[in-house]
Amino acid sequence: MRTGRPIAALSLAIEERESLENWARRPTSAQALAQRARIVLECAAGEPNLAVARKLRITPQTVGKWRQRFLERRLDGLLDEPRPGAPRQVGDAQIERVVRLTLESTPADATHWSTRAMAKRSGLSQSTIARIWRAFGLQPHRVEGFKLSKDPLFIEKVRDIVGLYLNPPDKALVLCVDEKAQIQALDRSQPMLPMRPGQAERRTPDYMRYGTINLFAALDTKAGTVIGEFHRRHRAIEFRNFLETIDASVPSALDLHLILDNYGTHKTPAIKRWLLRHPRFRLHFTPTGGSWLNLVERWFALLTERQLRRGVHRSTRQLQEAIRAFLDHHNRDPKPFIWTKTADQILESVARFCKRICDSGH
Repeated sequence: MRTGRPIAALSLAIEERESLENWARRPTSAQALAQRARIVLECAAGEPNLAVARKLRITPQTVGKWRQRFLERRLDGLLDEPRPGAPRQVGDAQIERVVRLTLESTPADATHWSTRAMAKRSGLSQSTIARIWRAFGLQPHRVEGFKLSKDPLFIEKVRDIVGLYLNPPDKALVLCVDEKAQIQALDRSQPMLPMRPGQAERRTPDYMRYGTINLFAALDTKAGTVIGEFHRRHRAIEFRNFLETIDASVPSALDLHLILDNYGTHKTPAIKRWLLRHPRFRLHFTPTGGSWLNLVERWFALLTERQLRRGVHRSTRQLQEAIRAFLDHHNRDPKPFIWTKTADQILESVARFCKRICDSGH
């Protein structure tokens, strides 16, 4: 038996549906308006407020507000109310033109727009362009990276590895294993100038190389400690030696689940023969192009940020000593990386990203 206040049915005319779909998809729409359009479209599909709120990750009160506003005033109810103050000097058509030019074109002499170039093109002031970009969250000067895995077993591998993080097996240790190869021992060509009030540390852009080393590392996902080993080369024989180090470091009563990438040295016949002689080792490979699933990559990022990027090492011995000191300090007070996303949440996020790419027309 249904309880609570009944919800009025919501239906759309053909023109209204077309307008809402355009608002929800067009890159020139404000994000707030796009979200309101998506709310109404979901409600028109017969979904209750709670289901729409869960799907769009907003509160049920927000869904109820815009459902009611649409029922009362139709499309006009989704637009922002006029605000008090001086009349606007820049109209909606001018704003839309700026946003459209920013998203769908490039200047003749550059790969992306600057506020000055867009101001010259649009006839508006530089400060107006900056305000429009800020309002729509546009940052043409910034670029972020992404990579979608093409591994045909992507879903199975994600579920396997995330399952190890969230529900590790009993009487077993889960280790994230990888190699940070070709770490360079570097020194700047001139002495660095130290930081002082009002001035950052300064260093020359050129440097001198003193050789490279390879760091093999295994991160204990539960304890946060790291087993590390240095090698001059990066071959299957060095990887086998590191596996033997892991075997000697972990009590024999524990099974070992190793998460690692698809690098060729991890799959050679010699490694496969070694694994047959050591049945407690079980390898779990990340998807191709999916190294973000391996938590030891996060530890490598810490090592780079805190020790390598600004370090001065005049020999591979100095470099190795610095990394060893960092490793020992980390293991004295380890802080595990906590994996929070379930496999379903990751796969849903990937699906939304793919849909957004398809809807954008790229």
